Amino acid sequence: MNFLEEKIITDGIIKAGNLLKVDNFLNHQIDIDIIRQIAYELKRRFRGETINKILTIEASGIAIATMVGHLYDVPVVFAKKSQTTNSTDDKYMAEAYSFTHQRHNQVFVSRPYLSDTDRVLIVDDFLADGQACMALINLVHQAGGEVVGIGIAIEKGQQPGGDLLRSEGYHLESIAIIDSMDDETQSIRFRSEYN
Repeated sequence: MNFLEEKIITDGIIKAGNLLKVDNFLNHQIDIDIIRQIAYELKRRFRGETINKILTIEASGIAIATMVGHLYDVPVVFAKKSQTTNSTDDKYMAEAYSFTHQRHNQVFVSRPYLSDTDRVLIVDDFLADGQACMALINLVHQAGGEVVGIGIAIEKGQQPGGDLLRSEGYHLESIAIIDSMDDETQSIRFRSEYN
């Protein structure tokens, strides 16, 4: 069992509807030590790759992406979900369905922040159906850049996102892959071959 699986067992709460609540350390309150360990593990798993940009989606992936960007000493870009008064019209846009929020979002990145010279590592906290990752891939491709890999903290292996991305040929690394979880018993089974 790796450090993130142990943390999920200790501090995670399984909710009805295949939901895992880890907001006390990953995506509401941030446990810096866990984020640091995730970042180092992702850098280890993508060793040998040339990466010049980290891309995530707001908001929960930003903490992990920032720490990974720090280790690579490269810029971190996050796709925004909402327009502001100073949002530019010059942007790449894609649609992303959020499993957690049960809604579609138009996400965007301003054109100056992605280019055809970028070798991008996509980073996020969760992978479920894969729609957020597919939207980020779409943004990179619109810019003419290359997706070098996808680094995920927690993958819900019982949902199709991981299989979809792997079948498309993407180098996907998930630190904890959940094969099943039960809200009544609060039990989780992790996929052992990825430890």
